[in-house]
Amino acid sequence: MPSFDRRLNTAWWALRIGLGIAPIVAGLDKFFNILVDWSMYLSPLTTRVVHLTPSTFMHIVGVIEIIAGIVVLSRWTRLGAYVVMAWLIGISINLLTTGMFYDLAVRDLELSIAAFTLAQLTAVREGAPQSQSQRSSQVAVNS
Repeated sequence: MPSFDRRLNTAWWALRIGLGIAPIVAGLDKFFNILVDWSMYLSPLTTRVVHLTPSTFMHIVGVIEIIAGIVVLSRWTRLGAYVVMAWLIGISINLLTTGMFYDLAVRDLELSIAAFTLAQLTAVREGAPQSQSQRSSQVAVNS
């Protein structure tokens, strides 16, 4: 971790564990509905587009969430964080199209920002090279 400030390690681990375990738990619950009946959050528009029963759709969602959480906890944390970020944005869009659950849509958008932050911290931690636009921005800030 040559360029990663070790003081950020705690934040990185907190984001990694939280954004890894939460999708796994939520994904598993898509099969059992112990926490909540997940199908109530499914937009009627979504069910018309995918032509699946809400239960079948939620099982597919559950599998994807479990895989995304595992990837976040694996050595591919950055990739997993981007997947979780995109997934949470998709969930927010679905929630907005229900005409209800705006609070949950906002919460999931905020969580997507946390996933983006994890991906960015992971890139720094892994010493990933900066893009040209990132270097230009950094030069402008440091000037």
